[in-house]
Amino acid sequence: MTVQTEGTGTAGQILDVAERLVQTRGFNYFSYADIAAELALTKPALHYHFRSKALLGEALISRYTDRFFGALNTIDSAGADAQTRLDRFIALYRTMLSSGRMCLCGVFAAEYPTLPPAMCVAVLDFFDRNETWLEAVLRQGVAEQTMVVAEPARDVARMIIDTVEGATMIARAHDDPERFNRVTEQMLSALRA
Repeated sequence: MTVQTEGTGTAGQILDVAERLVQTRGFNYFSYADIAAELALTKPALHYHFRSKALLGEALISRYTDRFFGALNTIDSAGADAQTRLDRFIALYRTMLSSGRMCLCGVFAAEYPTLPPAMCVAVLDFFDRNETWLEAVLRQGVAEQTMVVAEPARDVARMIIDTVEGATMIARAHDDPERFNRVTEQMLSALRA
């Protein structure tokens, strides 16, 4: 079955509402009834577009991943130096946090043991792709002599994604976006040559 992951039609509206609910409540803390009530749809209408919550979750991850890596491609196409690219990466998280949301895949990672297998695979793929992108940025920074990166660079890339995801969660829990800013600035400072 091909699942619609974009558009302005009903499926797109369902995904928009579900994404917001996941990013603010968590995947396990909303139901089709919540979406149906918000969109004035019947639950059978939701099931027409997404037969199960697992398929809805897969579509959410697919759409989010496409959008996130579209944003990274935009960062790449600007031809910026490594520090600027890393700053812009962190700004993606800062923007989510300032809107009261979390990284969608970060929320899914927190609920990982309860997710269907296909969603687990998609979440891990999202983070693996992030690590690959960050590793390339770090290598660029070393080549530009603007960053000091311990080897292996992949481990530093993992530290960055883990720090940013964790800082987002804790800052949200404290309702203190400045906490995120302080942590990420300390991390960036440690990487500067």
